[in-house]
Amino acid sequence: MGYALTTTVDDTFEQTLEATREALVRQGFGVLTEIDLRATLKSKLDVDVAPQVILGACRPPLAYAALQAEPSIGLLLPCNVVVRSVDENHTLVEAMDPSVMVDLTGNHDLVAVADDARTRLTAALDSLTP
Repeated sequence: MGYALTTTVDDTFEQTLEATREALVRQGFGVLTEIDLRATLKSKLDVDVAPQVILGACRPPLAYAALQAEPSIGLLLPCNVVVRSVDENHTLVEAMDPSVMVDLTGNHDLVAVADDARTRLTAALDSLTP
């Protein structure tokens, strides 16, 4: 996928979700929102899907710098990080590649922000696997 940073973790969904929250905090992100897709789809559509949570992560200095360069960038904020169960002992963690901001807007003033965010998100994901 050209728009995502991805890692597969050899651990349970619950353990990986908690580890992902902690990894994001270590990289200076706060988790502003959590959407439990499994629970939402069950309650709204009465369908069953594998456990999956969307974490809306934000690093305020990066968000502010991005807004200074591109006032409409809020459409792409916060950074979504998805934690999704593959099976009982494997979990996929994905984050949107921040370079997509530059690609979509064509605004090269966002390159430094995207590079910083990408470095931090990559470090967070890398820390989830040995």
